[in-house]
Amino acid sequence: MIRIRNEEEKDYERVEEITRKAFWNLYIPGCNEHYLVHIMRSHEDFLTELDLVIEEDDQVIGTIMYTKATLIDESGDTKDILTFGPVCMLPEYQRKGYGKKLMEYSFERAIALGYDTIVIFGNPNNYVSRGFKSCKKYNVCLENGTYPSAMMVKELKPHVLDGRKWVYQQSSVYEFDIKDAEQYDETLPSMEKQYQPSQEEFYIHVHSVIQ
Repeated sequence: MIRIRNEEEKDYERVEEITRKAFWNLYIPGCNEHYLVHIMRSHEDFLTELDLVIEEDDQVIGTIMYTKATLIDESGDTKDILTFGPVCMLPEYQRKGYGKKLMEYSFERAIALGYDTIVIFGNPNNYVSRGFKSCKKYNVCLENGTYPSAMMVKELKPHVLDGRKWVYQQSSVYEFDIKDAEQYDETLPSMEKQYQPSQEEFYIHVHSVIQ
């Protein structure tokens, strides 16, 4: 039986363990995403209403977490939006439709809360099928004016972004010190750090921009 519900305090350790296993060696040797989860819950931009887990037979197998973010247009007007991440499944449950169910459910919850736009960073292969498009198509850029290939936008309501130029500002929770993450990881059971090809793919996405 599949169930999606809000994360509870009793889930914290399990969710961090799932996040660590899902991201370990995926983007870098080791990972930092579980530390992000650890600090995100207490941040002012964290949205408890969109802090979700998915269960199979009463066992948590995946998670998605949202924070507030902002778009700023050229006149200085701001628009409150969302970003999510980490979103992950235990490795043995990946590519089986669980992530799709979790994301689609979270989109419905976000709309009910009054949000209409999501901006994320990730591998486009994982998100374009869920309605995300290149940030360039919505004229959403970073503060330096670039359009990263890994930055994608989803309108939860059609045509809410009207073509004007927007600058994306994410929550400060993502700007943590890597040394703090490494120190936190040292308190957990040891896992071997290795290189794998997905790390080079990630490097290419992160450093590529759309002209």
